Amino acid sequence: MTTHDRLETDETQKGLRKSLVAGSIGVFVHWFDWAVYAYLATTMAQIFFPEQDGNAALLSVFAVFAIAFFVRPIGSVLFGYVGDRYGRKKTLSIVIVTMAAGTLMLGLLPSYETAGLLAPVLLVVARIIQGIAAGGEFGSAAAFLAEYSPARKRGFGCSWIEFGSVLGFLAASFAVWLLHTVLTETQVLEWGWRIPFLLTVPMAFVGLYIRLKIEDTPEYRALEEMETVASQPVREVFRSNGRQFAQTVGIETFMNCTFYVVLVYLITYQEEIVGFSSTQAALLSTAASLVAIGVIPLSGIVSDRVGRKPVLFTAAALLVVGSVPLFALMRNGTLGAGFAATFGLAFVLAIILGTHASTVAELFPTRTRQSGLSMAYSVAGAFFAGTLPYVVTWLIGRTGNELVPAFALMVVGLVGALTLMTMPETRGRDLLHASDLKADVPVKVTA
Repeated sequence: MTTHDRLETDETQKGLRKSLVAGSIGVFVHWFDWAVYAYLATTMAQIFFPEQDGNAALLSVFAVFAIAFFVRPIGSVLFGYVGDRYGRKKTLSIVIVTMAAGTLMLGLLPSYETAGLLAPVLLVVARIIQGIAAGGEFGSAAAFLAEYSPARKRGFGCSWIEFGSVLGFLAASFAVWLLHTVLTETQVLEWGWRIPFLLTVPMAFVGLYIRLKIEDTPEYRALEEMETVASQPVREVFRSNGRQFAQTVGIETFMNCTFYVVLVYLITYQEEIVGFSSTQAALLSTAASLVAIGVIPLSGIVSDRVGRKPVLFTAAALLVVGSVPLFALMRNGTLGAGFAATFGLAFVLAIILGTHASTVAELFPTRTRQSGLSMAYSVAGAFFAGTLPYVVTWLIGRTGNELVPAFALMVVGLVGALTLMTMPETRGRDLLHASDLKADVPVKVTA
């Protein structure tokens, strides 16, 4: 019996469903906004960078997209510290308010035609605010859901994080499709592009209401009762959990890069390279999200039964051997080929999404879990995933090779496999480690 099982009460069981919703709703709001920006990349290029040619303007939009990733580590340190020092509930609430503020600003921005150079400057500021908030979202939600889920169902419980994120992408792709269907291109450019961003603000406040009604996790409350809450969790991550931090960076690079190619960059690739219309590309993105939503919880369930590593190794192998054939199929240009290729890529992504959060959450002790997860996730996003759409777009333009995204995914699959080889199987691991039982003692957690 694990510590979590011993700590479970009737009250905790009763609140489990509410906790799953609380942990995933902020992720939904965050990724809805993030995806809308990516899906409207060509539109945003015309609004904020109209004086540049098509490819240069698109690169500028993705450069602003990447800036938000570079400030994520700031948010990860800030919110990681608050979560490990003062509780998961506080960061869940602060993060969603910060994200809503950045999104509201983005939705109200003037265009380049109205404000000149001030418009792209304000766009960068809005994305920086969102990036800081995003730096705390994953670590907060992953620590919260891992600690609230029963050990035997932790993979399934943590899969709700990515269920929420892909649901956000699905809602975003539907919103963009609806914009292009109901409004003319002129209307979208003049005012329609603001609608999806402004919609996220009331959704964020619904999420805040739910998060304010929850209690903190059993493990964190246990630390408070034992008076072993870390006073310097960020420092302790690098002092005692450096190996776990590096492993988490590897797994999150594996996940994030696949995520951004399949659910962010792919819609632009299908429009600019394959030649699909914006409506067709949005429809394919919707299909990818539906596939992922169906597979993600199943991946979490399978990882609870057979282990985290077998599931993630399977996904890594599929990326290595399947990426080039799937992109080659997509380049046939027919809608049927596009659906088949998108389905295959989304299926592999969903396997990773359903398992990665529980895997990395189980690596860290409770004292430093949120700091370790937040910082590692942000490093992976800032230095690899956030820049990937820009790098891939640049490489295609420089080399003329339209299979560059496939080669990138093959490398990502190898990174995932090599990282997994250094890791223990974590399924069912007790979330209170040895270092959680002693106050501020640098206990080295062995892999």
